[in-house]
Amino acid sequence: MHNTFGQALRLEISGASHSERISIRMEGVPAGIPLCADDFRADLDARRAGAMGTTPRRESDTPEIDGTVDGHTDGGAITISFRNENTRSGDYSQFRRHPRPSHVDFVADRKYGEAIDLRGSGQFSGRMTVALVAAGVVAKKILGDGIRFTTGIIEIGGCRDRERFDEIIMDAVADGDSVGGVVECRVEGLPIGLGEPFFDSAESIISHLLFSVPAVKGVEFGSGFDGVRLRGSQRNDRIVDADGTTATNNEGGINGGLTNGNPLVVRAAVKPTPSIAQPQETFDFGTGRVGTLVIGGRHDSCIVLRARIVIEAVTAIALAELKLMS
Repeated sequence: MHNTFGQALRLEISGASHSERISIRMEGVPAGIPLCADDFRADLDARRAGAMGTTPRRESDTPEIDGTVDGHTDGGAITISFRNENTRSGDYSQFRRHPRPSHVDFVADRKYGEAIDLRGSGQFSGRMTVALVAAGVVAKKILGDGIRFTTGIIEIGGCRDRERFDEIIMDAVADGDSVGGVVECRVEGLPIGLGEPFFDSAESIISHLLFSVPAVKGVEFGSGFDGVRLRGSQRNDRIVDADGTTATNNEGGINGGLTNGNPLVVRAAVKPTPSIAQPQETFDFGTGRVGTLVIGGRHDSCIVLRARIVIEAVTAIALAELKLMS
């Protein structure tokens, strides 16, 4: 498997959902950045299960950091690891024969065969995002204190009324079903000019990493898809001062692939998790016909609750990459 990313900030993720540990190796991190386990706690807690609609699987998620000297980065490679302590591999044994609808079971088995570890969905699992969150913490330190992230869930189950979110999740849990949602990440304080035209545009790098997050199926910047329904005269962002401040922000803080100094606004659509408790009629390769699949194990009914901080983390990684490339 090829699980690397980046030119200036190079990442390599390893491990799997039910392996001994999950790790992320980072190269290109500047020297002199203070880094200790406590730095990761707030973001890791934001990803932690426990709220209604999240998986019962609990992990301590204590980061083990290798590559610092006296609590600071030294310019060399950094590896951050997490032990998997609460696994139930037997819950997944049937899915090679009877793959889950809308899940990776069938295609991963066809591509990699018996060699691939699909316990807990292996490297395709949302469990792997613990490593992305850890890398995001380091990325925020690279960006510096002047960069401010505001990330929130703006839609769950097709509803944008936040007062109804809990009700929608409760209904899905009661039905043995799942719901998706939309996460919006807003980044303020970015300098003008991060990014390059075409392949390394700000949108390209950010989108690349957002689509690396399991369950993300759509990305938009600024007014996104709604903006295409407007005329140019309605959608254009008028510049109102010498700093480049715009009256509106339909471009989401990016022009021509370059950050423009206005807040970066990006949204990610997170699909409902395919692992649901309801019986589903889908093809069984063991019997050679469609049969009833009942999925056991521990799964999120609303993965977007825990995806919020992952969306923020990968956006930070992308911006750190762009900063180091500039």
